[in-house]
Amino acid sequence: METNELRKILNESDNIVFFGGAGVSTESNIPDFRSADGLYNEETKDRYSPEEILSHDFFMAYPSVFYKFYRSKMVYKDARPNNAHRVLAKLEEQGKLKAVITQNIDGLHQAAGSKNVLELHGSIHRNHCMKCHKFFDLDYVLKSSDIPRCDSCNGIIKPDVVLYQESLDGDILEKSILHISRADVLIIGGTSLTVYPAAGLTAYYKGNKLVLINKTPTPYDRKADYVYYGKIGELFEKAYIDH
Repeated sequence: METNELRKILNESDNIVFFGGAGVSTESNIPDFRSADGLYNEETKDRYSPEEILSHDFFMAYPSVFYKFYRSKMVYKDARPNNAHRVLAKLEEQGKLKAVITQNIDGLHQAAGSKNVLELHGSIHRNHCMKCHKFFDLDYVLKSSDIPRCDSCNGIIKPDVVLYQESLDGDILEKSILHISRADVLIIGGTSLTVYPAAGLTAYYKGNKLVLINKTPTPYDRKADYVYYGKIGELFEKAYIDH
């Protein structure tokens, strides 16, 4: 896919939906957690994979180990939006982009100015007490030592992120399907399209302008109308012309 092709698509459409994954934030220096090494736990003498640690059962059984990994590998408070986030926010402002659907939990789309962001896997910026449901921001969690606890009832605080073994929010999923099914252009960026049910959302797109942008091939490349291998922020910066 050439830069001018994407530029033409962006210029001509006023019903674009963007669906993104971890690759959208790597240019903001947030690594994909799948590349993280397993965490060695001195208490149990076991080495856990990120998938194990980020599961509901693990969180309930070993909240201290979970939070050690979570704070060091999942939270990047100083990360800033990159060109991909900024261009998407501008397209929304112009009325061209109808929704951003993201698998990321970092809140960078909102930080860039996007308003209609559907967070499939939740956000690190929202945290609630499991006992009394009181809300806590990210700073409270980061400043807590070991396991963050509620200052009202001493219950354990859980981040509003969807862990393995947990279901996606039905309302967010429904809205995502609706936006994708109505879209003229669907741009998928920075995701290998291997994590379900999120990857299955592509099936709801009925148009003929499916754009796939990723550093490596995906199982859906053959179904795409336009494919680009590379960094999404760099491509967006070249393709987008401010009006």
